[in-house]
Amino acid sequence: MSYFHSVTLDKDKCRGCTNCIKRCPTEAIRVRGGKAKIIKGRCIDCGECIRVCPYHAKRAVTDDFEELKNYKYNIALPAPSLYGQFSDISDINVILTGLLKIGFDDVFEVARGAEYISAATKEIYKNRSGSKPFISSACPAVIRLIRVRFPNLIDSIIDLISPMETAGRLARKEAVQKTGLKNEEIGVFFITPCPAKMTSIKSPLTLDKSEISGAISVNDVFAKLFPIIGDIKEPKALMKSSLSGVYWSRSGGEADGAAIENYIAVDGIENVIKILEEIEDDKVSGIDFIELSACLGGCVGGVLNVVNSYVAKNHIKNISKTLHNRPCETKDIDLGSLSCSKKLEYEPVMELDDDFDKAMEMMDELEKIYDSLPQLDCGSCGAPSCKALAEDIVRGFADESFCIVNMKAKVQELATELLASDKDNREEEE
Repeated sequence: MSYFHSVTLDKDKCRGCTNCIKRCPTEAIRVRGGKAKIIKGRCIDCGECIRVCPYHAKRAVTDDFEELKNYKYNIALPAPSLYGQFSDISDINVILTGLLKIGFDDVFEVARGAEYISAATKEIYKNRSGSKPFISSACPAVIRLIRVRFPNLIDSIIDLISPMETAGRLARKEAVQKTGLKNEEIGVFFITPCPAKMTSIKSPLTLDKSEISGAISVNDVFAKLFPIIGDIKEPKALMKSSLSGVYWSRSGGEADGAAIENYIAVDGIENVIKILEEIEDDKVSGIDFIELSACLGGCVGGVLNVVNSYVAKNHIKNISKTLHNRPCETKDIDLGSLSCSKKLEYEPVMELDDDFDKAMEMMDELEKIYDSLPQLDCGSCGAPSCKALAEDIVRGFADESFCIVNMKAKVQELATELLASDKDNREEEE
């Protein structure tokens, strides 16, 4: 695939332990020759492999602070999940002021972008039609998952850009008016809790071009903020977001912000896959909106955060106590400006062949090979399941000798035959 991937592999650190292949939601990883290999076409940059790798062989490629030197004026776009990383901060302004002290010229809260998307979602929801529920468009890992695995659900995705892109557009517009600088002289950097956001900036699927200049991970920003944030006694009044925008950081916050009552919020990529399978099979009815987050707990569970999602969620709750009476400051909603500029297209990476007849032949062969395998899904072959190994064999990426269980049985059978033959020969000699 030609698009950028944030999730990468450090082969020197990889020990071929197979932890990653069992957790990858799109079966995008194989272990061959004692090293993991990422099948880029299937990777959705969810970061699950980063989360489970005990040797830190998987990592996310994000931007560093050196990128700020390429622009005359730099704006930080903090994801609201950043606020959940600090246990003893009760004022969001302290965190925002801290961002100015570590190198940014201005801040624009992504929570404000979330408020605009909530208002736009509310407008679209009023005019909804059809029996299938709307699917949230906020999580880029989920969007990529639907693109490669659930193409029949593409039309159910709500036609709106993400809060990150919304914040980026508004921040850039304000900065041009404030500074008089040209667009290309202004750097807009998202502070990201996950690798999928970085991927969506470099290779947007529903936009011609992202408004974001780059993405710096939450943990990198936290490392610079933590030593200085306790010394900020008189923070600047920078916060403009409300409770509904900040609550987008956790599962259910998006639907609550849009005031949608008949919804379900599903978090964790494995749970997301299960609900998408049920929607595709028409087993979900009577639901108007489905909010999907690849990470457990929502964006607070992103793999590039510092604290775990449960602790971060509690921090968000505590820091949000001061926001209960704060109104949203969204202006009139121009749905056209918040709509995607490109239609999401199906990427047939799961298909065996473009030719239907050949694909059916390959499927028949796959089933025969699968029937011959032990169906233990042990992962010893370097594939996540026996079905995946059978597919690899059909595609020419592996052969049946990769199955350790079958090979062991064949060796045992051969050894038994040799012993029996040796015994017969001895008896004849006697």
